[in-house]
Amino acid sequence: MPEKENNSRNTRSRRGVFSILFGRGAVAAILLLMQFLFIFLLFFRLQRSNFYLTWAVDLLAGLFLVYLLNTGSDPSIKLSWCVIIALVPVFGVLLYLFITFDFGHRAEQRIFRAQVAASAPYMPQQAELMERLKDAEPDLYPLAVYASKRNGFAVYENTAAEYYPQGEDKYAALLRELEKAEKFIFLEYFIMEEGEMWDAVLDILKRKVREGVDVRVLYDGTCSLLRLPASYPKTLRALGIKCKVFAPIRPFISTSYNNRDHRKILVIDGKVGFTGGVNLADEYINRREKFGHWKDEGIMLTGDAVRSMTIMFLRIWNAGEKQQEYAPYLNDPGPASDGSLGYVIPYGDSPMDDERTGEMFYLHILNTARRYVYIMTPYLILDGEMATALTFAARRGVDVRIILPGIPDKKYANLLAKGHYKALTEAGVKIYEYAPGFIHSKVFLADDTCAVVGTINLDYRSLYLNFECAAYLYKSPVLADIMRDFQDTFPKCRAVTEETVKNMKLSTRLAAALLKIAAPLM
Repeated sequence: MPEKENNSRNTRSRRGVFSILFGRGAVAAILLLMQFLFIFLLFFRLQRSNFYLTWAVDLLAGLFLVYLLNTGSDPSIKLSWCVIIALVPVFGVLLYLFITFDFGHRAEQRIFRAQVAASAPYMPQQAELMERLKDAEPDLYPLAVYASKRNGFAVYENTAAEYYPQGEDKYAALLRELEKAEKFIFLEYFIMEEGEMWDAVLDILKRKVREGVDVRVLYDGTCSLLRLPASYPKTLRALGIKCKVFAPIRPFISTSYNNRDHRKILVIDGKVGFTGGVNLADEYINRREKFGHWKDEGIMLTGDAVRSMTIMFLRIWNAGEKQQEYAPYLNDPGPASDGSLGYVIPYGDSPMDDERTGEMFYLHILNTARRYVYIMTPYLILDGEMATALTFAARRGVDVRIILPGIPDKKYANLLAKGHYKALTEAGVKIYEYAPGFIHSKVFLADDTCAVVGTINLDYRSLYLNFECAAYLYKSPVLADIMRDFQDTFPKCRAVTEETVKNMKLSTRLAAALLKIAAPLM
């Protein structure tokens, strides 16, 4: 049996390498690169061969720099664009215009906003609960107002939460709950890949389809480049599983490729909802080693708050569809509880609404914390606001601790994180590196009072460009389990000290400084 499994894995590996080298994904990537190179070389050649064009380009670059400095963008993003436009004016200006004013992106914005409007009537109007929170929970109330008015996400009672400190724990719970499905199963994941984890999930999905369960699978289009064959949706549909691919990569330039669906959502019958960092691939449950031990997290919600997770899934699933179905998949909220379960706000972040919801929740936690804020994140690529919030919290006496990977998955991301070490440690932020391997968890915990568990990294891609999701938990019993996870993880880490920063290699410092210029565009 083990020999058969090994042969199967080897076959998949060979097939994966073959598809990378010769598949549609590789062709698309090569053609995209060729288009960028052609545009760059064309304008570089024109600029060098024409004096008046060079003069016009310099004038255009100067005017654009003035314009950029007066936009409402984050200062670090402005700086990156200023450097690029100063170095390659024509290409830089065209790239900025392409990314900022792309009409395809605006069309996508209209589609997404239409979905938000279509789903709005199904979000519970909780005037009585909000009125209670105003007096009883003055720390929660402003965030609940923000989530509702700016993003359409409700705060819920009557919701139990179960926290999983390892991908293996979520995997076991996920299989258990899938077996209980009776009406529908909605899966939305950034990464899916054939292997032990996905094969076990797929076996259950096939059985559930035969039982009459409505099964829908939505995954990000980057999977077709490296993880799954381009024909995989047809494979799933042949099994009776409804399948969609978010923004599949095609061989022409489009800014839509920059906005990925990084969410991880599993909803079962509108009663149970999962989110967190764990994708449906074997490294997330340590069945395949990539960067040492893979430390990840997940959370399961049971009860009223699952309604928002169902709506989040359907907003993307229904995009572009003529028929907008929400009501059949939404359960009525139960009677009010005694408050012993605390409060939950499941929320999403979207690049289509000009609202940095994920960052605002993190900033709220940092700016209102009184005793401590503990953080796990795989990446530390900070904009000005987040860097200021972290250092200010530490300077006013809050115990701010950040756990980062000891074995990184991306060298450039690790260098960018190290570029922040000096300023953070000087302010009193304590940084730890997970010695056994890679941290993929995205968790904030503060003051034994609130936490965020979800998909949102501390980097520009998560905070500005991707579709993301998370659950904000306030005075929930599950906070004790999250604290236990931090307490178990700290001893497995090596502390980053002032001496560590002082002894950092010059090459590392230089690489981090240079990469920081382009960090907002990565």
